[in-house]
Amino acid sequence: MSDAPHAVSAADLLRWAETLSGVARTGMGFTQSLYEKERFEEVLKVAADIRAAALEEAEADVLYDDWLASVGSGVPGYVTPKVAVASIVANEKKEILLTQRADSGVWLYPVGWADVGYSPSEIAIKEVLEETGIEVEVESLIAVFDGLRLGFARLGMYSLLFHCRMIGGELNGHPLETSAVGFFARDALPWPLAGGARWVDTAFAAIEGEHRPVDFDLPRTPPWRGDPEG
Repeated sequence: MSDAPHAVSAADLLRWAETLSGVARTGMGFTQSLYEKERFEEVLKVAADIRAAALEEAEADVLYDDWLASVGSGVPGYVTPKVAVASIVANEKKEILLTQRADSGVWLYPVGWADVGYSPSEIAIKEVLEETGIEVEVESLIAVFDGLRLGFARLGMYSLLFHCRMIGGELNGHPLETSAVGFFARDALPWPLAGGARWVDTAFAAIEGEHRPVDFDLPRTPPWRGDPEG
């Protein structure tokens, strides 16, 4: 990767803010030193200002208070990314199943937060049924993505992407989570499509029966400089 400087984007600022917030809150959860806690609080304030600037929000103080209130002690205080589980599903025409998110209006494969007590593959089955009415079986894990890095989320999030086989059901979108659901050919994907440049090839390779290694985001050196080459 080139060491040449690149323009700082709102996505960069957001990622830096969330990273600093995680470091600060984790440090506050483990340290017993009052001096160190005060330093971590200062870092948390800076992170809140950066995040507010990235999202053009004016509530940095409110965000700081929310972050501070979330600080735990010891292992419960270790800040880690949330986990989402997503599914690539196709019909007999090899068209991909997509949902239009009710909150943002963007189109994406069925995806939801991982629930405690379920395995990732169980979540994949559950989310597809709840969001689309389609029943599936899990075939394989095809990708692990950093949702914050790809712009899928505004907080730290890892997304596990499974390839699933449709076995039944009828299209019936979730009344609160989706505005529309449907199957789409690769040359007729709906717009706006969230992050399609990153996952479409992987998704349709699975749909076509191509066996590839699990896709993942390659390491950056250093990671804080973003992806200047895309």
